Amino acid sequence: MNQDTNVRTMQHHRLTIAIAPEHRIPRSTGPLPYAPIPCLAACLALLGSVPGCGGGASSGGGLEPKAVADMLHAVMEADRTNYTKQVVNRLIKEQKVQVVNPETSAPEPFGASEHWKSEHGKLPLPAQMFRMGAEAVTEKDVGFTYALLSKWPINQQNKPKTAVETEGLDAVNTNKGKEPFYGEEKLGDTTYFTAVYADVAVAPACVDCHNGHKDSPRSDFALGDVMGGVVIRIPLKS
Repeated sequence: MNQDTNVRTMQHHRLTIAIAPEHRIPRSTGPLPYAPIPCLAACLALLGSVPGCGGGASSGGGLEPKAVADMLHAVMEADRTNYTKQVVNRLIKEQKVQVVNPETSAPEPFGASEHWKSEHGKLPLPAQMFRMGAEAVTEKDVGFTYALLSKWPINQQNKPKTAVETEGLDAVNTNKGKEPFYGEEKLGDTTYFTAVYADVAVAPACVDCHNGHKDSPRSDFALGDVMGGVVIRIPLKS
């Protein structure tokens, strides 16, 4: 490469990318752009297929299902935490933003609501945003599914449905989210690697919503409490 041209080269295996200065992404102290889960799944697919039962690396150099699940969850947790803290909690609790009601022309508090589609000036709840992402990934059929479940769900659809889901939620609740839970389960004709990660109350908006909701089975959540769990399910090759 011509040393006079000011380019930066990144090498990964046999792939070489030259980035001209005018095309480089500048450093920023602000929040990073949203990285959708399907993009991560596509990147993981390039690294190798998920091995069969036993969890070891495949002969082709594929990733262990535990490693895949951990990486997927890292992105999910980052997106969920930042939406909750930097959008919902910041606008509602910290800045106390108000919006004008189009029917009365009077200001009213900005908020997050499970009925955000029909109510003016409302954001989706963090759990709803998470579920919308999970449904979009399921529609793409990229090789894994995930869900936010709880032993104390506001929406009864989010209760655990399998023995492994229940065991996993019990485990992360008992250890207060210090360690994920990993297991295998057979659903139909397919064996899955199932991982459960604690979903922790990270902002006052989380606590207030769950404690004050009329359908919530619990009203004593505090910041840092385990409120449920993220379940990631990856099919294993036989």
